[in-house]
Amino acid sequence: MTTQHAFVAQEYGVRASDYVTSAVHSAGADLDQVEEIVRGARTARVLDLGCGGGHVGYRVAPHVAEVVACDITQAMLDAVAATAAERGLANLTVRQAAAEALPFAAASFDLVLCRFSAHHWQDLEAGLREARRVLKPGGRAVLIDTVAPADRVLDSHLQAIELLRDASHVRNATTAELVSALARAGLAVEGVTMRRLRMEFPAWTARTRTPALHAEAIRSLQERAPDIVRAHFAIGPDGSFDLDAATLVTVAA
Repeated sequence: MTTQHAFVAQEYGVRASDYVTSAVHSAGADLDQVEEIVRGARTARVLDLGCGGGHVGYRVAPHVAEVVACDITQAMLDAVAATAAERGLANLTVRQAAAEALPFAAASFDLVLCRFSAHHWQDLEAGLREARRVLKPGGRAVLIDTVAPADRVLDSHLQAIELLRDASHVRNATTAELVSALARAGLAVEGVTMRRLRMEFPAWTARTRTPALHAEAIRSLQERAPDIVRAHFAIGPDGSFDLDAATLVTVAA
């Protein structure tokens, strides 16, 4: 692993159970959309890339032949494997790897699904190229992630609070940047669905075990933010706020 990969694995190793039980990660209209996409694909082999707490895999496993949940953090994979066993999902297996260097043969998956992971990747373009490499021609990839606003003032605020909250944060791309990066990787975007997610401040910081000093710094940034920032993110009295999330459905060229 590179230094950044090792750092991410270290940071998330102690948080594994928090992500398995996270309400934000375990439900949502985006998961419903993914389930609809895979429904009926009984013979499909699916890669859950950057699986985190495994919620994509749990949702799609009943509809497909096989799910491989892949993540850089072994403790996360251990939690996913245990949860899958508890739920009787025998067709879900786990594999440790970085998104930028997948240990799978070319054209070995019918679907690649990635949710709330790409903003942690050291090299977004390399990860997307790997996703395309392991996907069969004509296969589909679905990328779901929180995204940065195009406005630079709003973008700066988001990146600042995300880094204070989670030292392993790399960068939230804009939706336009993701569309362009996917196209360069050979993944043609068929559709984009935008959603707003409410981040409840206490749960948002507890999930990443944000140090109290950093949580205070985030609140200070929020309180001193210009009106355009406070309005866009709908920042509440307790620091809770809205994030934009994009679901990008693509096909391998």
